[in-house]
Amino acid sequence: MGVRGNLSDSLRKLDQLRFLNLCHNILVSTLPESLLHLTNLQRHLPSLCVFNIHNKFFSGSLPVRICANSARIQVLNLAANYFSGVIQPGLSNCSSLQNLSLATNSLMGGISGDIFTLGDLVQLSLQENSSSGPLGHGMGNLMELVRLDMLTNGFSGSIPDLFQNMKKLQYFLAQSNGFTGSILSSLSNLPSLTFFNLRNNSLTGRIATNNFNSPVPEDLPNRRQLQNMNLARNKFTTPIPQSFKNFSSLFYLLISNSSLLNLLSALGILQQCKNLTVFALTRNYLDEELPGDLLDLSWNQSGGTIPSWIGDFQSLFHLDLSNNSFVGEIPKGITGLPALIHRNMSILETSHDFLFFRKRNMNSEVLQYEQFASFSSTVDLRGNSLNGSIWPNFGNLKDVLILIPNLYYNNLSGTLPSTLARLNFLSKFSVAYNYLSGPIPYGGQFPTFRKLRFEGIKLCGDLCSPCRESQSHPGSADHSQNH
Repeated sequence: MGVRGNLSDSLRKLDQLRFLNLCHNILVSTLPESLLHLTNLQRHLPSLCVFNIHNKFFSGSLPVRICANSARIQVLNLAANYFSGVIQPGLSNCSSLQNLSLATNSLMGGISGDIFTLGDLVQLSLQENSSSGPLGHGMGNLMELVRLDMLTNGFSGSIPDLFQNMKKLQYFLAQSNGFTGSILSSLSNLPSLTFFNLRNNSLTGRIATNNFNSPVPEDLPNRRQLQNMNLARNKFTTPIPQSFKNFSSLFYLLISNSSLLNLLSALGILQQCKNLTVFALTRNYLDEELPGDLLDLSWNQSGGTIPSWIGDFQSLFHLDLSNNSFVGEIPKGITGLPALIHRNMSILETSHDFLFFRKRNMNSEVLQYEQFASFSSTVDLRGNSLNGSIWPNFGNLKDVLILIPNLYYNNLSGTLPSTLARLNFLSKFSVAYNYLSGPIPYGGQFPTFRKLRFEGIKLCGDLCSPCRESQSHPGSADHSQNH
């Protein structure tokens, strides 16, 4: 168990002390400056390379005097304490400093000019304080800097044009400040930039809460190493630039809660980012209808749950998510897709530039489609790992021309809802190889289906083994029922 309480000033009497290790304790007082003047300890301080009092509950002013006695310090970690006030002069004496962490304290005011003299600094961590004011131009002197983390502070004003010489900067994290103005080309042109976070500032203009008042630089994709970019919660008011399709390494993009326009254009651009794995465009495109009459994601290796927003497509009539690795329940919204309840033929107008090639399975011939009308109304979810029950609301999809609710080879359980007997235009139906049980609904098209549509499950009825007397037969669906 560690020591709790104050670090006594009586330690200054230990005049023979040569080594002091304060790890794994809970110390809640100020750091006695007298410790730095012990004769034998002080003799070794000039050779000190690492000074780490991270997460020790110290309070008061930053102990910058350590630099006066230990000019060779390379790592100075004062993070996760209760240091407060402004950063006092003295850090410039740590002329060999490479890693400075002042994060998660209660520091106020601007960035000390002493920090801008640390030419060997590789990592500067100022996040989660109460620092304020503009970002000083002296930051541009830190030409060796690889990581600059200043998120969750109160910095404000425009970001100065100071990045021309910071060629090694890979991480720029300035989330949750009050920066305004535009994203500078000198920042977006950094050759080594891999992680770029300006979320929740006051950027305005054409692209993430920020108030930048100019578009996102179209030359951002020229940064071949950029992998992670967060521009969320700003006030960009134009579409995503066409140049974004040139991102070659980007795998994470967050531009949620902005004022982006033209969702269809955004999806067309981002689908060309070959390595993009995670992208969030939530709370944009207000009053825009989700585009898409046809969504075919079959034969991929997609996993996770099927997103609930699938049910928000107003004109989607062909949904094929078959042969993937989706898990979880079938989203209820699928049973309410308007185009599958009352199909609007106006959405099927021929498109002169529409050309679509498709294989019904991996061994079939390639089929060419030239118009949307060639596709049938479809819900195809086979070959996944979906679980849960089949929604009774599937019976609402009764006015379409052809419905193919392929659900076989999943992990669905429960009974077949009697409402499925409402479906009168089925060309295919299969729930084989699930964990369903109970009687097969009576009526509708069910008597016309072949037994193989119910293989590998414990259903009973006319197409399977007879039902026991204890198993109630659902009978025909009540057409007034609407779950």
